[in-house]
Amino acid sequence: MKYLVMVQGSQADYEAMSGKASEHSPSWSEQELQAMFAFMGNLNNDLSESGELIDGQGLTEPAQTRHVSVDDNGRPVITDGPYSETKEVLAGYWVLECESLERVTEIAKRINECPAPAGSPNPTVVIRTIQEGGEC
Repeated sequence: MKYLVMVQGSQADYEAMSGKASEHSPSWSEQELQAMFAFMGNLNNDLSESGELIDGQGLTEPAQTRHVSVDDNGRPVITDGPYSETKEVLAGYWVLECESLERVTEIAKRINECPAPAGSPNPTVVIRTIQEGGEC
């Protein structure tokens, strides 16, 4: 089975990683940021060596987001982010091919072990099965 494993974050989380603390997250030091990158690099290497990694990427901050929708008259509406009504957004993802939901859940638990400064929020990790076949 293929799974999409997503890490949730917020604009405040990205700002904390760039050194700007908020009431929800302390600022990250360069050493803490490098520890997080090393952890993710090791995770990706392990998943690649096991043959489970299909793709994985971190995403840029929500401030660089663009939403495209259609109004009632069918005209495109383009809006730049971030949005105060959206607290958490997709911060990064992996596409994995695992033998079971239990295995991908083990990987998600490992993702939650990523080092972060004391007092940082614990990111939500979401697992979705990718529907295979031509049906949407």
